[in-house]
Amino acid sequence: MTAVTDHADHADHADDTEYEERTGRPHGGSEGAWDDGLIARRVAGGPRDPGTGSGSGSGSGTGTGTHAYLPTAPPTSYEGPLRARLDALRELVGLSRTRLDGGTLAEAGRVLDEAAARRRLSERHTVVAIAGATGSGKSTLFNALAGVMISETGVRRPTTAAPIGCSWTDGAAGLLDRLGIPGRLRRRPLQGPGADDLQGLVLVDLPDHDSAVGEHREQVDRILALVDAVIWVVDPEKYADAMLHERYLRPMAGHAEVTFVVLNQIDRLPGDAADQVLDDLRRLLDEDGIALGEHGEPGATVLALSALTGDGLGELREALGQFTQDRGAAARRISADLDAAAVRLRPVYVNGTTQGRGRGRIGLSEEAREEFADRLADAVGATAAGDAAERSWRRNAGKACGDPWFRLWRWYEVRRTPQIGTGPVAQPPADEEATARQRVEHAVRTVADEAATGLPAPWGQAVREAAVRGAEGLPEALDELAVTAGVPAGRPPRPGWWPVAVLAQAAMTMLQVVGGLWLIGQIIGIAQPNLGVPALLMLAGIVGGPCVEWASRMAARGPARRYGLDAERRLREAAAGCGRARVLDPVAAELLRYREVRAQYVRVAGAPSVG
Repeated sequence: MTAVTDHADHADHADDTEYEERTGRPHGGSEGAWDDGLIARRVAGGPRDPGTGSGSGSGSGTGTGTHAYLPTAPPTSYEGPLRARLDALRELVGLSRTRLDGGTLAEAGRVLDEAAARRRLSERHTVVAIAGATGSGKSTLFNALAGVMISETGVRRPTTAAPIGCSWTDGAAGLLDRLGIPGRLRRRPLQGPGADDLQGLVLVDLPDHDSAVGEHREQVDRILALVDAVIWVVDPEKYADAMLHERYLRPMAGHAEVTFVVLNQIDRLPGDAADQVLDDLRRLLDEDGIALGEHGEPGATVLALSALTGDGLGELREALGQFTQDRGAAARRISADLDAAAVRLRPVYVNGTTQGRGRGRIGLSEEAREEFADRLADAVGATAAGDAAERSWRRNAGKACGDPWFRLWRWYEVRRTPQIGTGPVAQPPADEEATARQRVEHAVRTVADEAATGLPAPWGQAVREAAVRGAEGLPEALDELAVTAGVPAGRPPRPGWWPVAVLAQAAMTMLQVVGGLWLIGQIIGIAQPNLGVPALLMLAGIVGGPCVEWASRMAARGPARRYGLDAERRLREAAAGCGRARVLDPVAAELLRYREVRAQYVRVAGAPSVG
């Protein structure tokens, strides 16, 4: 045992030296945490972080000349879809930082951290942890695979107090550092027959996951999150333990491809009892949602053996050897972590409760935009402004083309009747202003709710907040528009028939004046008596004046209406433009941001469509 320990310590020191010479950094130093960088950062070109650690290209790049660190090509297992998913997750986190709380993104950040840390280390090593309950025989299995007594076994519980690492190949020091296994607990297996079958394997014996010591359970949970694969060792008595299935196997069902489940101690079962227990174990795993790779398809490997007698150990060794030689366990583990992170993040990126509305369309419809513009137009009084402009045009036409005697009479009536509504009382009542403000606020709430419909809660809240921020000062801006963009300054334009009507009305007035003066001249004896002609002139003027006024009013309806509609349109467009700039554009920006993060989430989930 002492010789084995000395040999392992020497190998660990050699691993440390190799790591420092290759990377130019002290061994065991902490790697940088994931960096989401600026919002919407794209990952372009080559890899941003260093390449692999030891083992990528053995036989080349081992010199330590003038270059302290020569970046190597990234492992092929981290290229293609996995690399794209990691890049998408990094961008997804960056885009979501200001919209989601840190706790929601913590798991995604951990996946990025661990993926980057694992990628910088050796690709030719596969780290496999042996986990199990007290008395399951995992330490015995660990020793049997190593071919030598490394991990302590016995009846005292718990036996394994700290994780122990065993590497079949040099260059695994960085991986063991990442797991926090000190040099005194690193071992080398017996170099005998069959040892070459497990080249590249790094085996870790964990403390009992059901240990009464809380520190042991914490170590198990920490290391299980870092290893490439795990061998769960169960015994005929505890294989159905609820703690094992509910705390570990069921939550890790998505990691079936990097999971081994070993039924140990079958030497204690008589006859065909081992097959019955193994079938029941498969049934429980199926209930846990773990896919079983029984016929070569991807899934968990389930075996029965006896670590004490060696029965079935060769089958496990062969499966581990093939698993290690594939060198894809690390990538499959990270891919499974990405799947788990995507499932946890789904509620904040995909809302599955409103898929029936508009076939799942996200955003503002044209009808909602028009309704918002109409509400703002009502709040600013666009219709009333148009009516006022129409009345103003008609008044001007009446003044220019109306009968002067009727106009004089109306002036007299206005002067004789007390005026109502003049002075300070003529100001808009306060309740009307409050009503207009309420209309604006209601319009903003309605369009914000419409835009947020179908969005997950955090993004719907972000849309509503953008609308509320944009609506600050909107009522005041609309009030200013009502003054500046309502009725245009200056006199209304006059149609071409206007001068003709004015001349005709003047002619009718002149006929009345001439006829009247002629009659007066006859009465006082200045003119020759002839009542017919002056009477006809006065009658023509008296009848013609109102007729010209009536005809002018009829002719003024169309231009006055068009003038009012034009004033209403200008005010509507001004109000709509103000609402678009202050409310709709910020809402559209939030919706565009959500569409982008949703697209990134689809890439992270590895599916062509989500929800």
